[in-house]
Amino acid sequence: MRTLIFSLLAIALLAFAGCAPSGAPGPVFHVSFPDSLSSQTLDGRLLVMLSKDSTAEPRFQISDGPNTQIVFGMDVEGMEPGDLKRIDARSFGYPMPRLSEIPPGDYYVQALLHVYETFKRSDGHTVKLPMDNGEGQQWNQSPGNLYSTPQKMTLNGYDSKGIILDKIIPPIPEPEDTEYIKHIKIRSELLSEFWGRDMYLGAHVLLPEGWAEHPEVKYPLAIMHGHYPSDFGGWRTTPPDSTLQPEYSARFGVEGYNRMVQQEAYDFYQAWTGPNFPRVIAIKIQHANPYYDDSYAVNSENLGPYGDAITYELIPHIEEQFRGIGEGWARFVYGGSTGGWEALAVQVKYPDEYGGCYAACPDPIDFRAYCLVNLYEDKNAYYLDSEFKKSLRPGHRDYLGHVNSTLQDMNHRELALGSKSRSGQQWDIWEAVYSPVGDDGYPQRIWNKYTGDINPEVADYWRENYDLTYIMQRDWETLGPKLKGKLHIYCGDMDNYYLNNAVYLAEEFLNTTDYSGEVTYGDRAEHCWNGDPNLPNHITRLRYHRMFITKWTEEVRALAPAGADLTSWRY
Repeated sequence: MRTLIFSLLAIALLAFAGCAPSGAPGPVFHVSFPDSLSSQTLDGRLLVMLSKDSTAEPRFQISDGPNTQIVFGMDVEGMEPGDLKRIDARSFGYPMPRLSEIPPGDYYVQALLHVYETFKRSDGHTVKLPMDNGEGQQWNQSPGNLYSTPQKMTLNGYDSKGIILDKIIPPIPEPEDTEYIKHIKIRSELLSEFWGRDMYLGAHVLLPEGWAEHPEVKYPLAIMHGHYPSDFGGWRTTPPDSTLQPEYSARFGVEGYNRMVQQEAYDFYQAWTGPNFPRVIAIKIQHANPYYDDSYAVNSENLGPYGDAITYELIPHIEEQFRGIGEGWARFVYGGSTGGWEALAVQVKYPDEYGGCYAACPDPIDFRAYCLVNLYEDKNAYYLDSEFKKSLRPGHRDYLGHVNSTLQDMNHRELALGSKSRSGQQWDIWEAVYSPVGDDGYPQRIWNKYTGDINPEVADYWRENYDLTYIMQRDWETLGPKLKGKLHIYCGDMDNYYLNNAVYLAEEFLNTTDYSGEVTYGDRAEHCWNGDPNLPNHITRLRYHRMFITKWTEEVRALAPAGADLTSWRY
């Protein structure tokens, strides 16, 4: 009996201890802004961030990894100057979900309002989303967002703290044209119709050496896909700055990487203008949208017809303005990560409009390996399927397999930054691009963002429309002849996000066909490995143009149709 009493007492104490944190209210933050900062009524996502690190503003310290600081968020509508909005026990946070879990102590605290715009789309839905303002959908840098000066605060249990949003992020200057680099922006009829307001596509255009001196020549078009480019990066017309202090790259474990970046950019300029480099027009596309820093270059129920707009509006405009050949065989696509997926996707979805793709470390191209989730068989994205044990799925590793974040970490960070797929981050944009529209006008969830439970009906929709391996296999009878010789895929076998697993599955299918392309892997290579086995990836990631433009201009000899002009642009 004595043993039973002690056992029951122990159970009661454990139960009380487990319930105590959720019952504690924790601190409350009251956030407002003055009419001197904005006289408008604003909608958006209100964030409060707390940090122990004074070396940077808290808004720049929220990440997936172990060094992340703390963020809590809530949606606000109709916030007027002087209104007090409460971040309290109802607000979701990351890496701890409740304010009551914040340990007492001193913190640097900052608030930010990520401003939303109201869109009345042509599909009949009205949605509130953050419009890109030239920054590439970065919530902590977007012009027009309001934020506060960081304050040092002492938190101890239930505290009520006031925060005033006293600053606004200023506009970003447009890049200026140079002799070689031109910048264009067009209003897209297709996208403007979908979004119910003017929508634009842009591009940074690198002209070939001798373009002005050869007005009779028409050129192939090299299209680099990838995250939002503020300008044509990796290009420098002057030697590296000799006074530049070397900086250590923790990602690559290399000292003086900033100097290497400048040297590679200058080397590219010298190669581009030298006597032996192929004369093509190279472009980087700007297609940031209300969900992300780019659109994934395909048509989508939630984002609109970006695939058609890029392929049939933007690219022909560039070719007409800068004397492109303007035929499918004379356009080729390349990119890494997001850009790798896009390169393969547009080649598959528009096989006649592009003459080759070079896809490095592509985002998941087979949803049986959606990173470490099989969307068609797994029940939960965050945990391995098990009756009794809850093992979290890894989300990010290094080349030795050391894990520093989980899928749950990544998705809970996004959930704190924005509801309804509005975080502007990686998992939410996949959902926005691939999912059907929900009844509320926002993307249907592929899984419950908090619990990780997968929605099999949404997964089926993804498979039919965006699983690139499945689509190739399903349609190979008609697609195969059009893709022959055009597919090139490269991936490190220790990709940080496990993207190589999907490449393995795609390769298994392609090897049953006569696709006449290539799939190669880098031994112990991390994310962004792009096919060069002889140089370290921190160098090759800076050489996309040099690698793939020269590669395509050799391979096109066998792919171009009879009578194609393969000589005039090789001066």
